Amino acid sequence: MLKILKFTLYDLLRSRWTIAYFLLYLICAGSLLYFSADPGKAVISLMNILLILCPLVSIMFGVLYFYSSRDFVELLLAQPLPRNSIFTGQYLGVTLSLVTGLSLGLGIPFLFYGIFVSPELMNFGTLLLSGIMLTFIFTGIAFLIAIKNENRIRGFGLALIVWLFMGIIYDGLILIILLIFEDYPLENFVLGMTLFNPVDLSRILLILQLDISALLGFSGAVFKKLFGSSLGMLLVTVLSILWVLVPYLFLRRSASRKDF
Repeated sequence: MLKILKFTLYDLLRSRWTIAYFLLYLICAGSLLYFSADPGKAVISLMNILLILCPLVSIMFGVLYFYSSRDFVELLLAQPLPRNSIFTGQYLGVTLSLVTGLSLGLGIPFLFYGIFVSPELMNFGTLLLSGIMLTFIFTGIAFLIAIKNENRIRGFGLALIVWLFMGIIYDGLILIILLIFEDYPLENFVLGMTLFNPVDLSRILLILQLDISALLGFSGAVFKKLFGSSLGMLLVTVLSILWVLVPYLFLRRSASRKDF
């Protein structure tokens, strides 16, 4: 597994897509810090970019890499190698390459602005942690989609639908339900619905850390009201870890049963 991870990681770190991903975050973070001259404002602006861009790139890049490396995987499967080692190595290689691009793209500009001596260090750390968690989650979902769908068009279509649903449509559905049933107490319902969306979990984690109530949606306001900052952040972190583990466990199960 480590050899496959090392090969995949080294191969992707030289990829133009990984470099472009790094440059995108580098330009966004550098521009926001340059024009605002305030790391706190830059973190808030980057939060909105990261919650949309990170899941999209992770899920699409994961599907793309899986399909493009299909011949290589079949060659490895012809050898006496455990399937879980092959797919775990590839999954971690893809994820770590994206995490490297994200971390360097955001980290370099903030280092120049002295983030380690800034009061915004914890906020920046939470932002980076949220991006890393989303990368692990959506790359795992991407591999799970690809391994279950031989047809590439269907795989890419499902990946795009999953991103649209979790990133955009999901909150819209909650808002519609709230408008239709506005006369009923729906706090617990909204809280429960939020737990099933990793993007919402990351958004709440960032909002609780940044303490920016003006940007709180209804679900985030209910979450903060019921649990408070410390307990809320702990619960969101635990659920985010579960979101990382569940797609990976399903990936292992599907890989062990799939007939290539």
